[in-house]
Amino acid sequence: MHDIESDVLGDAYEYLIGKFAAGAGKTAGEFYTPQQVSKILAKIVTTGKDKLKSVYDPTTGSGSLLLRVAKEVEVSEFFGQELTRTTYNLARMNMILHGILYRRFNIAQEDTLMHPQHLDYRFEAVVANPPFSAHWKGDDHPLYHTDERFSQYGRLAPKTKADFAFMQHMLYQLAENGIMASVFPHGVLFRGGAEGQIREYMIKEMNVLDAVIGLPANIFYGTTIPTCIVVLKKCREQDDNVVFIDASGRGNYIKVGNQNELREEDVDKIVKTYRERKTIDKYSYVASLAEIAENDYNLNIPRYVDTFEEEEPVDLDATAAEIQQLDAALKSNEAVLKAFCEELGIKAPF
Repeated sequence: MHDIESDVLGDAYEYLIGKFAAGAGKTAGEFYTPQQVSKILAKIVTTGKDKLKSVYDPTTGSGSLLLRVAKEVEVSEFFGQELTRTTYNLARMNMILHGILYRRFNIAQEDTLMHPQHLDYRFEAVVANPPFSAHWKGDDHPLYHTDERFSQYGRLAPKTKADFAFMQHMLYQLAENGIMASVFPHGVLFRGGAEGQIREYMIKEMNVLDAVIGLPANIFYGTTIPTCIVVLKKCREQDDNVVFIDASGRGNYIKVGNQNELREEDVDKIVKTYRERKTIDKYSYVASLAEIAENDYNLNIPRYVDTFEEEEPVDLDATAAEIQQLDAALKSNEAVLKAFCEELGIKAPF
């Protein structure tokens, strides 16, 4: 009975958080990830597993991502870090209302990039929805040049775009048998400079990129930009290729109010394609590392998944015949109207 009551209370609490996020505008993205996106991340990081020792979210928000993983498999411990005090409290309350005992979760309130609280841990599953292109200290902080999370890459993520800093942090905390799945803006796939160098190092030297999944635009509260899921693994079973999925096309989501939403079948298709690593026309492509190198480590999805739909060719003869029929019908109608006007003793309007 206690577990049932906890589930009901917890689900009700998450429902209210979701409703609040829907009306909160731009700030909603700071603490809430849409449930269908959470489900994709959770299913990916639990692939091939029925139990996890630990799961970690470095930008915890309301804690919904951590809890979503627990709906897929049994989880022993939950770890997370959140910058905003009120959101940190929201996450802890969410854990408690879902029946997670205090000793089973370790959520800290601090800046993850500046003051990470769990660096001594390695996690079997890492999920996150970091703030898109956030500002961070970068080169202004001398420790970053010797910080093991960033130092081996030769460059630091730009001060105005911390996306790769979060990605590097998560990869550093990932266990050798773990999977990381996180949401990012599409810029991480193709931006050059320092980000291009970091991306190339991850693929060429570390070989940790497992999948890139394009999501529909306008799926997150507070932003209409298209987003993607990047999947990283330290020990990849398929270590000679990367699967690209483009789930942003028409037919892969529905529009609900002002938002686009993924349906259950859309989520299932994404996860199934990732797990089976299949090439599907207009939807997915399994690219070799050699192909990615040929593209200068640019991961822009249209380079790999061709979603162009050819228009049906126009039959000029049929169109000309149809125009002639319409012209003949028009002249016939004009003749009838003219005769009718003469009968009434009025001038025809042509």
